[in-house]
Amino acid sequence: MGIPKQVKSIINRLEKAGFEAYIVGGCVRDFLQDVKPNDWDITTNARPEQIQKLFPDNFYENAFLTVTVLTKSKDQTLKEIEITTYRSEAKYTDKRHPDEIKFAKTLQEDLARRDFTINAIALKIKNLCLAGRQARPRTDTKYKIQNTKYTIIDPFGGQGDLRNKIIKAVGDPNDRFQEDALRLMRAARLATVLGFEIEEKTRQAIVKNAGLLKFVSQERIRDEFIKLVMADRAAKGIELLHDLGLLKFIVPELEQGIGVSQNKHHTFNCWEHNVLSLDYAVKKKFGLEVRLASLFHDIGKPKAKRGEGPNATFYNHEIIGANMVEKILARLKFPQDQAKKIVLLVRYHLFYYNVGEVGESSVRRLIRNVGLENFQQLLEVRMSDRIGSGVPKAEPYKLRHLKYMAEKVSQDPLSAKMVKVNGNDVMEILKIKPGPKVGQVLSILLNEVIENPEKNKKDYLKKEVLKLGELSDKDLNIFADKAEKEIRMIEQKKDEMTKEKYWVT
Repeated sequence: MGIPKQVKSIINRLEKAGFEAYIVGGCVRDFLQDVKPNDWDITTNARPEQIQKLFPDNFYENAFLTVTVLTKSKDQTLKEIEITTYRSEAKYTDKRHPDEIKFAKTLQEDLARRDFTINAIALKIKNLCLAGRQARPRTDTKYKIQNTKYTIIDPFGGQGDLRNKIIKAVGDPNDRFQEDALRLMRAARLATVLGFEIEEKTRQAIVKNAGLLKFVSQERIRDEFIKLVMADRAAKGIELLHDLGLLKFIVPELEQGIGVSQNKHHTFNCWEHNVLSLDYAVKKKFGLEVRLASLFHDIGKPKAKRGEGPNATFYNHEIIGANMVEKILARLKFPQDQAKKIVLLVRYHLFYYNVGEVGESSVRRLIRNVGLENFQQLLEVRMSDRIGSGVPKAEPYKLRHLKYMAEKVSQDPLSAKMVKVNGNDVMEILKIKPGPKVGQVLSILLNEVIENPEKNKKDYLKKEVLKLGELSDKDLNIFADKAEKEIRMIEQKKDEMTKEKYWVT
């Protein structure tokens, strides 16, 4: 993987102006692992006002000495590149933000304030030169930079920790977590996303300082929690949050299921079942709403449980759980639309369906309750629930049949309402009263517009009504019977195709 030309160009301009400039942070970590970074960060000894003068297309709206330079790249990861002046930080009274931010003199001071060794690595591009012409004091996206080499500055052994897959705090881990309590979550999230282990002293410091999470805003906790849930190892991440003593400050309701046995329909206890359900949702690449609904779907069981052993019951646990999830998501400041969907998925995950036993009206009621737009996600939660129960098949025949039924009852039926003229039009044109003739005319017109949709125009259809009105009752009846038969055949064929789609009979 190469360093993007936009990053090289910015560094080149800073150096041409006499400043130091390094690539730093998570992008260096990703670069060294040959993973495309989500963004690029540069640190320099140039002050914010000096950076702004060199890069007029920028914005500077924070107190952390960071200027965001705008590029013309179509790549979302390169449209904005942050340049931060070397800084050092004083104590953190609120356990989240430094009381004071000061300019640092050296890169070493700047790296020493960072959270983990794998994020405290800097990359120095050397031997930069421009092909064709010299840099001017404006954004030079057209310049081609050649002969690039780089040097790694790694005062805290981050490269070794990358190789050994270790998350280790820079310096004293207790100091790092007391400075910024969000780092507690970030350690768990990085370990989950990267598949790394947390170094023992760092781990002990997290357990010791877990209670500091109460100083962190719910929005920031939510963001880190979402990143963890969207990771490929999300189930391991949830277990890690529990082991570190962090989960009780995020979603303590989940831990209420630990050791709570279920009944003869389940192999695992409530906690294990919820985590395994999430694991299946992750393996199937389901979205965030389904992952969270799978993790939370049985969160109400501990409160609903009655009795012990194979015949224990959990009546109304889906309703209790939905109420709990609504409060959890409100507490974590989830957007209302997203929270509403997750709550619906939890509330209706326990729907009952047996082929030949549950009719179309029940399926319509379920769709009405959960919303057709959420129906596929509801089935995904149900699949995750089944695998989390230790059941071998996530999508048995009856779930496929339910998909078929849902599509069937949701399809617009072939009816006279599709035709651009109605019964009143027919009666007015033919000067007749309500009766069988009106329906016969509409059936013939419906069959015609099904075969030729372009004919479904009011002016054309009015002329057709006049022609049909000239037929004898006998001929009109013959044409109407034929049309209705063909419509039934089309409906039957459509139903057969839907059945074939879901492999049902």
